[in-house]
Amino acid sequence: MVDAASLAKAADAPIGSRAADPGAGRRVWRRLRRERKAMVGLAIVALLVLLALIGPVIAPYPQDRSDFGPLVAPSLAHPMGTDSYGRDLLSRVLIGARVSVSVGFLAALLALIVGGSMGVIAGYYGGWVDTLVSRMVDLLWSFPVIVLAVGMVAIFGAGFRNVVIAIALAYVDDFARIVRAETLSLREEEFATAARAGGATDVRIMGRHILPNQIAPVMVQLTFAVGLGILSESTLSFLGLGVQPSTPTWGLALNEGRDFVRQAWWISVFPGLAIVLTVLSLNLFGDGLRDALDVKGVGDQT
Repeated sequence: MVDAASLAKAADAPIGSRAADPGAGRRVWRRLRRERKAMVGLAIVALLVLLALIGPVIAPYPQDRSDFGPLVAPSLAHPMGTDSYGRDLLSRVLIGARVSVSVGFLAALLALIVGGSMGVIAGYYGGWVDTLVSRMVDLLWSFPVIVLAVGMVAIFGAGFRNVVIAIALAYVDDFARIVRAETLSLREEEFATAARAGGATDVRIMGRHILPNQIAPVMVQLTFAVGLGILSESTLSFLGLGVQPSTPTWGLALNEGRDFVRQAWWISVFPGLAIVLTVLSLNLFGDGLRDALDVKGVGDQT
């Protein structure tokens, strides 16, 4: 027999039994340290985040200074050369890192919040709620990511906020599918049943019991989404649909250099390398994290 006190205690527990092991975090970290690709990716990501934070401070020149002469080749004074307006490209790349990385992280976080909410509601309630949410997710899934993002920006206009929202909407379906699938199994676990029997509300069960037990697959998907968000922002900026033209970003630098590929290769190469290195490091870290957490099927679309 399970008495009322036991049910009340189970209902008040913050997470389910699968997350109750206090040594789980240390074991995951040990496995993660053995994944060389994950540690390399993590080190590069940490460096890029640091550069995004302090880039405007350590940039050798102001972003709008344009008195160096256009299309100056890389040299000691300008390690990445100058662009067609005579601006130092290294400074532009360092300052642009903040915008590009911020868009990627914020878009992924917003997609997680919206998609995760949709997924846990659909999986927990089932029935017509699940059908309605699933059809909405299928509708988003039917559009290619970049087409959906371009359409949203074309409708609502360019700018930092609109770009973040457009990219986030394009990746909502990924998080919704993962969270829904996990919720379908977690809602039948003993800790969820005990919480319901103890009088816990649906919101409390979803927020304190269901979602915390999905940290592993969600975190893995989040790392992939950040990289894809940065890539999507660069694509939109390259197409002229990104943030304001006066704001330096890696995609905008690529766009500015496409007319000078033969005579000034550095304008496109160095911002392109920054994008490739960032996305590659995030994917490496995501792959290693997936292996360390033993999560199956997450991030396969990347």
